[in-house]
Amino acid sequence: MDLEITSYNNRFQIKGTLNKVNLKTFNAHFANIFDKLDDVLLDIERVKGIDRAGVMALAKLHNESISKSKRLSIIGLGCKELYQHFKTEDAPKAKAKAENMAISGNIVAA
Repeated sequence: MDLEITSYNNRFQIKGTLNKVNLKTFNAHFANIFDKLDDVLLDIERVKGIDRAGVMALAKLHNESISKSKRLSIIGLGCKELYQHFKTEDAPKAKAKAENMAISGNIVAA
């Protein structure tokens, strides 16, 4: 399935598969987004699949939001791969993963 990104104001809906093949589309769409907007909301409810490259693209966007002191919110359960990537029942592993991904309190997942 292809990647489709629709937007209204600062809300972006991601639909389809976010993977290495269509990463250029994602990166082009969100290049310098925080130069234009202070608050970005990503709706990943309709993401059907994501690979490591897709997860890293989201992490890169998150890191950019931190470095520019902007807000990035991610809503929706999305695909199970993304959920399982961040899900853990072991607190030390969760802390290490958060430190490696530079995750902070400005991401909202619902």
